[in-house]
Amino acid sequence: MADEEEDEGPVVELGEGEPVEGVPLEQATARLYYGIEKSEVERREGDTVVRTPDGPRQLADVIAEVEATYFETRRDLEAAIEGVVGTGPVPTADE
Repeated sequence: MADEEEDEGPVVELGEGEPVEGVPLEQATARLYYGIEKSEVERREGDTVVRTPDGPRQLADVIAEVEATYFETRRDLEAAIEGVVGTGPVPTADE
């Protein structure tokens, strides 16, 4: 009976269209440990392509524009990256 109840969750339609290139910033930053140096972020996740309001960008290119060299917390790193790329909706192929 418990299995039947788990199957009865709300259905979320994902829509049609091309997938968005890259991963959410939060997915890339979740794979790191904190405090972390800028160079270590680049070494471990630099090849990762993240989604930004201006389209996908390689994390190494973004982190190169960040002035800070050390991030005490995940939020510190995300805020620094958002300071470079901004926040807002990520464009899709349909837009």
